[in-house]
Amino acid sequence: MVKPLIITKDLVKTYIMGDIHVHALRGIDIQINEGEFIAIMGASGSGKTTFMNLLGCLDKPTSGSYSLDGIDVHSIKESDLARIRNEKIGYVFQSFYLLSRTTAYENVELPLLYRTKLNHEERKAKTLLALRTVAIEDRAHHYPNQLSGGQQQRVAIARAIVNSPVFLLADEPTGNLDTRTGVEVMAVMQALHNQGKTIVLVTHENDIAAYADRLITFRDGRIIADQKNTNPRNAAEDLKKLPIIEDED
Repeated sequence: MVKPLIITKDLVKTYIMGDIHVHALRGIDIQINEGEFIAIMGASGSGKTTFMNLLGCLDKPTSGSYSLDGIDVHSIKESDLARIRNEKIGYVFQSFYLLSRTTAYENVELPLLYRTKLNHEERKAKTLLALRTVAIEDRAHHYPNQLSGGQQQRVAIARAIVNSPVFLLADEPTGNLDTRTGVEVMAVMQALHNQGKTIVLVTHENDIAAYADRLITFRDGRIIADQKNTNPRNAAEDLKKLPIIEDED
């Protein structure tokens, strides 16, 4: 049975700057079910980033409602929002945001340190599992500056999934990567999706959105298209067709 994970109703976000009202979102009604892989698309200023911030509990709507995993997010306290951000949402960003003076292992372990009921062995097991899931376990004790861009993004994805969140929110996760490395990251995303993870990917690149199985397009604060991708591209297969670029000495 399909379970609704995210439900928004008449979601509105208006920014007030002096006498100017900027209508970033103009009534968004959407349902995202468990296990979907969704690409949110749209030009700059379309509202997709504002929508991402609301889904990620990084901001609150001006009006309307947002339900995440049965919780009415729009009506709860900030302290509860912090718990939801840590336990229910995994964030993957364009710029990785890894701590430069800590190893890949320590970066991935970080979200678990806020869960005081976990002991050291439990944290270790979860951290190693997350690293293994994205095939970066062999770099566990490397620092970010010892990793390629693609490896850093794998570490960031491992950090995002270490708490077993109900969904991953990925904001332009391939934006700082070359073509091959971007496809490698999408192969990781598709593998996670195949394991049952719900993924919401924000991108302006049609080639990247083509790996998702549902495409939602924003324009001027409204959804103008919401369609099933009946033939998503296979990132693992695409990788076989791309040349391997050797690092220069």
